[in-house]
Amino acid sequence: MKVTVFGTGYVGLVTGTCLAEMGNQVVCVDVDSEKIDRLNNGQIPIFEPGLTPMVVHNHQEGRLKFTTDATAAVEQGAIIFIAGGTPPDEDGSADLQYVLAVANTIGLYLTGYAVVVNKSTVPVGTADKVEIAIREQLKKINSSASFDVVSNPEFLKEGDAVKDCMRPDRIVIGSKCPNALEYMKRL
Repeated sequence: MKVTVFGTGYVGLVTGTCLAEMGNQVVCVDVDSEKIDRLNNGQIPIFEPGLTPMVVHNHQEGRLKFTTDATAAVEQGAIIFIAGGTPPDEDGSADLQYVLAVANTIGLYLTGYAVVVNKSTVPVGTADKVEIAIREQLKKINSSASFDVVSNPEFLKEGDAVKDCMRPDRIVIGSKCPNALEYMKRL
């Protein structure tokens, strides 16, 4: 499958790399051009056992690409993961600005159907906020593109993240759309 992962932090990079390792075509997109340049040159910004050789191998095989081009990344993804940071807000709640910024970007560039997956650690109700943000952008540009939102929280432990991703002890997937769930099952 063609997969896009927004965010090349811990969750995004591990998830994207493991999905490429399973044979999917993955594009990881980030706004940090220096980080993308380093990733394209085989320099991994985090330490996680087993990750570096998987990144290098899948990048060389053409299954894993890194870019800052959000337009192309959204256009290629049948499944688009949001793996942005959710730091604590001033009141201690999750700051969703990065997740919603990605949702807005997806809405601006979506041209067909895609399953949009919340992979970030987010509170209940975030899927609705992501859906609203994307719909508002689609409406602004008068687009007929369609999408469904899925929640797929991560359970990665530092030091075991590759193992946790490749052989998870649990996978949680939630959506109100059966078609989106079928996409996730195939993935």
